[in-house]
Amino acid sequence: MSRFGTAFILSLSASMMMIGVGMIVALLPLRLYAATGSLEHVGLIASLFAAAYLLAQLPVGVLSDRFGAKPFLVGGYCLCGLAGLVFFMAGGANGIYLGRIIQGIGEAPIWALGPALLSLAYPHAKGRMIGLYNAAIHAGLTAGPLIGLLVAPSGASAQPFLLFAALCFLAGAVLLFFLPKTPTPVRGAKRTDSSLRDRLTLLSDRRSIVLLLGILLYGACYGLFVSVLPVSAVALIGFDAGDVSLLFVVFYANIGLSQLIAGPLSDRYARGGFMLAGIVLAAFGLAAFPEFAGAWTYLPLALASLGLGVFCVASLAELNDSAPAHLRGMVSGSYYLAWGAGYVLGPILVGHLSAESPLLGYRLVVGALATYALTLCLLPRKKRAARQI
Repeated sequence: MSRFGTAFILSLSASMMMIGVGMIVALLPLRLYAATGSLEHVGLIASLFAAAYLLAQLPVGVLSDRFGAKPFLVGGYCLCGLAGLVFFMAGGANGIYLGRIIQGIGEAPIWALGPALLSLAYPHAKGRMIGLYNAAIHAGLTAGPLIGLLVAPSGASAQPFLLFAALCFLAGAVLLFFLPKTPTPVRGAKRTDSSLRDRLTLLSDRRSIVLLLGILLYGACYGLFVSVLPVSAVALIGFDAGDVSLLFVVFYANIGLSQLIAGPLSDRYARGGFMLAGIVLAAFGLAAFPEFAGAWTYLPLALASLGLGVFCVASLAELNDSAPAHLRGMVSGSYYLAWGAGYVLGPILVGHLSAESPLLGYRLVVGALATYALTLCLLPRKKRAARQI
């Protein structure tokens, strides 16, 4: 199989699974809100997922650098399939929470190790290939809600959860049998000490710290879009279940499209400009969406989604630029560790503040995005360029 086979198989498997994720992601917040009547409980859908996802990231990244990524990827798909079965059998909120924890552990290697493998297989086009991979993920997430509406128009059926499980197990089988063998960057124990020093040096660098803070904000915004924001749209704008499904379609489609475009462009031009543009678009869209009504609400939310996608692919490629080959798994794990921390904290914070004011939490997030954009502007341009390899 050609080298392109690595990108194709990774993207195909991820897209298959994410079709299933897209089918269930619009069902879970509304189902839990109907059971509990609390936005704080709805925020836990994102936060429990992200807590498990967060705790799994660094161990998975470090172990994959030593033993190879394929076993962890296949295992991740199988765990997600198990989560689908738990969702199907869940009789209440506790079953949903358990399924989200299992799903969080399972998705950790899928999001992090795919880009790590691609950055090794395509060192001169990592932005393009990571963008293609993330676009394939979000293409599946875009199609999923539409398919979910066909399978369960009322949102009351449990059948989408079984389909999600089946797609996860099938995606794992595709990887197991068709992913080309990839080299293990770290062999033996001789490099353990130097790798530890490399990790500490890499993650303590000022540029890396600022970058990870931005990734934390990106994770917070992503978590809001898939948990609290849809319910806010129901309460503030009058969205129904179909409108919420379309909101997920808009969100995932624009994140995928933006990465498909921004990925190769960030290989050619400085990544810092794309990160700044993405943050500004996200801040503008989130600030503006409460001012719109009806279908027009999708416009600012689409802009915010585009901005988040641009920032995602540029920042992930930038962080991989800074790491040697034998630390690519660790650095991708660090990326999604920061992302997961934001994914945990953002929905909890906004859900809690909604009790005082429906928009207070969103204004706080917009302020943080604007402050971060200013921080990016103040970073020395010379240091940004020095990270390109």
